[in-house]
Amino acid sequence: MKEKTKRTGRIPKLNPKTHCVMVRFDDEEHARFLTMYEQSGEYAKAVFIKARVFGGGKFKVIKVDNSFPEYYAKLSDLNAQFRRIGVNYNQVVRELKSHFSEKKAMALLYKLEETTRQLVAVSREIIALTQKFEHEWLRTSM
Repeated sequence: MKEKTKRTGRIPKLNPKTHCVMVRFDDEEHARFLTMYEQSGEYAKAVFIKARVFGGGKFKVIKVDNSFPEYYAKLSDLNAQFRRIGVNYNQVVRELKSHFSEKKAMALLYKLEETTRQLVAVSREIIALTQKFEHEWLRTSM
C-alpha cells in the first residue's frame, strides 16, 4: 500500500534567518537610534540595522520638507473659498435689494460690510504670512 504524505502548514523558507544578534542602548543612544531610524524611512528597524551594518558606504538621510507644497495647497483652497464668498456676496446683495425695504436692507448690508472688512483683514494677514513663509523657505532651501 502507498503511503500518502500530506504536508500542511507554512512552506519552509529557502534561506531562513536563524541567528539573532542583540544590542543594548542607554536612553541617549536609543533616542539617537530612533531619530536615525525615523529619518531613514525604512519600514522596519531590523531592515534599517542590516542596511547600516552591511551597507558599507556612508549613511545618508534625505529629508523632504512637505510644508511648502502643503501650504500652497491650503492657500489655493482658501482662495477658492474667497471666490465662493464673493459669489455669495453678490447673490445676498441682490436678494436684499429685491425682498427687503430700503431701511432693512441697509441695516443688513451694514452687517455684511463689517464682515467683509474682517475678511479683508484676514486676507492681508494671509498675504503677510505667505511672504514670511516664502522668505523663510527660500532661505532654508538654498
